[in-house]
Amino acid sequence: MISISNIERFATHDGPGIRTTIFFKGCPLHCPWCSNPETWSVIPVLMHDLKKCTSCRRCEKVCPAQAIAFKEGRWTYDQKKCTQCKACEEDCLNEAISFCGQPYEIEELVKIALKDQDFYIESHGGITLSGGEVFMQFEELKQLLKQLKKHDLHIALETSGSYSNQKLQEVVNDVDLFLMDLKHIDPVKLNQVTGGNGKRVLENFKYLAKEHPEKVIIRTPVIPRFNEDKETIEAILDFAKDNHIAEVDLLPFHPLGKSKWIQLGKRYPYENEKMMEKEKLLPYIELGKQKGIKVRIGG
Repeated sequence: MISISNIERFATHDGPGIRTTIFFKGCPLHCPWCSNPETWSVIPVLMHDLKKCTSCRRCEKVCPAQAIAFKEGRWTYDQKKCTQCKACEEDCLNEAISFCGQPYEIEELVKIALKDQDFYIESHGGITLSGGEVFMQFEELKQLLKQLKKHDLHIALETSGSYSNQKLQEVVNDVDLFLMDLKHIDPVKLNQVTGGNGKRVLENFKYLAKEHPEKVIIRTPVIPRFNEDKETIEAILDFAKDNHIAEVDLLPFHPLGKSKWIQLGKRYPYENEKMMEKEKLLPYIELGKQKGIKVRIGG
């Protein structure tokens, strides 16, 4: 079984052509700008939408573990007590409560992936496995890749690179394209801000660049107060050039994940930050050309 947060059919931003993107749960990073914080945990997580909640207290009454309570009129949730019976979700009349995360059999995921095979062929698309971090469910990932490859599907992996090189080597031949996040060139800063293993990230990049450079696209989310300065972005372009990686996608910051943070009971660190204008990053297209790198703004 694989724990999945979402399946998006007819996706067009996660690799070439029309694709089905399967979002794995579980991530070793905790980026403060993350647009999918509900994927951090491998197990299902409860999300509570205050805008839909009418404080009817049905969820409190039906919860056998007393994980939900209203304190001074405010809805509260104790994740440690929750048994994930989902009685609260089923009993909520306003759909204010939902659990993100559902187990899928590998055969079931393959069946879903094959539904749009004609569109993949016509558009040169395929399947993208994303997350979270797909390597967090490594044994299941290997099995799914083997089954998908039996159907001659183009497979892309969107990944942080924060895992052992041995794991990467075990799956590299079953993957056609790696959409590799390179959030920062400084491994210390990457670790301090995201919790990721910066040394492993760079090690995995260099391995793929040496053995399979044609399989790699660098994706860099451009984040205020983290990596938006010219020095950092130019260093990423130089890293691509030095390692013979032909394309870098710069992804402008957006705060679209804010509502998810709130529904998880978390404070969104970038709540006062506005969406970054694409125009701010356009000069890097020309800079990339000078270095022999194709730079795209957006995925």
